[in-house]
Amino acid sequence: MTESEFEVALAFHGHKCPAMPLGLRAAHAAMRVLGVERSQDKELYVISETGKGHAAGCFLDGIMSATGCTYGKSNIEKRYYNKMAFTLVDVNAGRAVRVRLNDDFFGNMLNSPFVMQRKQGVTPQDIPSQITDALVNKVLSMPEEAFLEISKPMPFTLQSGKSCFDTNLCTECGERVFINKLSNTEAGLLCIPCQEKLSIAPNTPCC
Repeated sequence: MTESEFEVALAFHGHKCPAMPLGLRAAHAAMRVLGVERSQDKELYVISETGKGHAAGCFLDGIMSATGCTYGKSNIEKRYYNKMAFTLVDVNAGRAVRVRLNDDFFGNMLNSPFVMQRKQGVTPQDIPSQITDALVNKVLSMPEEAFLEISKPMPFTLQSGKSCFDTNLCTECGERVFINKLSNTEAGLLCIPCQEKLSIAPNTPCC
């Protein structure tokens, strides 16, 4: 991982913290084990076990930045297990690797001066740089075995559907919708929000 890549990830994430570079390095480790490069389209897929309301969100931003797996490309999903772990899938080769933070490291990092400040309600960008920089530099320089548990590559078949490029108008709201999320109902072609508003159960999908 280059310094410029870290700077790009930092700009994407928005603030400096130790969890984002942990995700960045963990993702690079997974890509190295699988022998893959950053995803340009949907060559890779991430299954994240992180949740929300804790530092795992920052961890996931590092993973997305490194792998190129994003919600916009629909090659990432979040399971909300509240674990600092993820599975990286090489879609073309049908292989995957699971990576997680070492349990002792995970527990100890929650006692760091940075986390103590966060527990007091201090925003990440307002934590003194001497605290943040020391932790980030440690994350960027320590050996992988000090903080990561990496599985061996394992077979993995990802179920994926075809892309949809056709649209139609919802009968109720009149908005244009990709037809794989329109349903034929007794009230006409309805998008999901209009089905819910009218309390109409989905009938036959358009495709």
